[in-house]
Amino acid sequence: MSILITNIKELLQVRESNVTIVKGSDMKYLPKLENAYLYIEHDTIVEFGNMEELSGIEAEKIIDASGSTVLPTWCDSHTHIVYAGDRTQEFVDRINGLSYEDIAKRGGGILNSAEKLQATSEDELYKQAAKRLNEVINLGTGAIEIKSGYGLTVEAELKMLRVINRLKEDFPVKIKSTLLAAHAIPKAYKNNKKAFIDLVVDKMIPAAAEKHLADYIDVFCEKGYFDLEDTRRVLEAGAKHRLIPKIHVNQFNAFGGVALGVAHNALSVDHLEELTNDDIKALQGSNTIPVALPACSYFLSIPYTPARQLIDAGLPLALATDYNPGSTPSGNMNFVVSTACIKMKITPEEAINAATINGAYAMGISNIYGSICKGKKANIIITKPIPNYHYLMYAFGDHHIRDVIINGQII
Repeated sequence: MSILITNIKELLQVRESNVTIVKGSDMKYLPKLENAYLYIEHDTIVEFGNMEELSGIEAEKIIDASGSTVLPTWCDSHTHIVYAGDRTQEFVDRINGLSYEDIAKRGGGILNSAEKLQATSEDELYKQAAKRLNEVINLGTGAIEIKSGYGLTVEAELKMLRVINRLKEDFPVKIKSTLLAAHAIPKAYKNNKKAFIDLVVDKMIPAAAEKHLADYIDVFCEKGYFDLEDTRRVLEAGAKHRLIPKIHVNQFNAFGGVALGVAHNALSVDHLEELTNDDIKALQGSNTIPVALPACSYFLSIPYTPARQLIDAGLPLALATDYNPGSTPSGNMNFVVSTACIKMKITPEEAINAATINGAYAMGISNIYGSICKGKKANIIITKPIPNYHYLMYAFGDHHIRDVIINGQII
């Protein structure tokens, strides 16, 4: 199918060459065309330009985007959308004064989700995840990473990964899969964490790799969960099976996890609500991208990632949702982008760069996703008529999306 979008008020993230990451002061620049057109053939961006230059292009479908902003779909590089049920009671418990750590210590949190997931059939788990995935696609997400981590047994982790791969087969969005077996310490291993790490290293990682169920390996590097030595063991075991490292790090405490991630060539270090000067230095000169999760900070009332400090240090930044049942029960990237501007004091240009091209980089796919560039995948958001793209962040409670195009198909 061919699609010609005409009379575009603002066409954002236009790149003549295939830029794959944007860093530091360059994040303040968001290239755009006004009064533009965009031509798509099959699943690929073929041509774009100013309307006065449009001639000789015929398309099966023409979309008049008068008054609308057009931009790449969001690239959400950190989610946990394969889970069972919800954790509404913990939400109420926090309102009544319990902290996230308090809830975890009494068997809630990740262990609560693991118990529910282990008791849920694979088909039911798929059904719940597919509903969530449909919702985020309609909110403009065109590429997404999905993590395991609520299984905590060999079979339950593999069940999660199989569900993720079923979603890959059934949905048009780009999906990357991550094995997050070291997400929490199961009750059965409460007094023997080493034995659980052995299980992750000797059983879970090889099984996932043998069945080609995961692209990445991840660890929750945090006090009370997995320390630096645990993290090192898991990342090294993953690397032996060609799983690229990522890390949950510095959510509540900073104790060297960022430098460890960089040393193991982690594609991304995610959370970073707590950050030190040493963390900044470790990231400078590396290929590891920091990923901020502002909706998590909003929901848990914890500090926000110091994005301004990261960008001003010349580093890149990506934004993601952290969609999960306990700390971020939302996959709305539009809210994430607005919250990053409002609470993290980054500019709309920086936020869009972080949620498109840099989000794609954090999934290893920015060579074909995340910008309007000839030859890249035609994953496009068309907004309703709005004054300008700043309005996307300003009117944070409104639904601005008119159409979503994934791989050249209107959703």
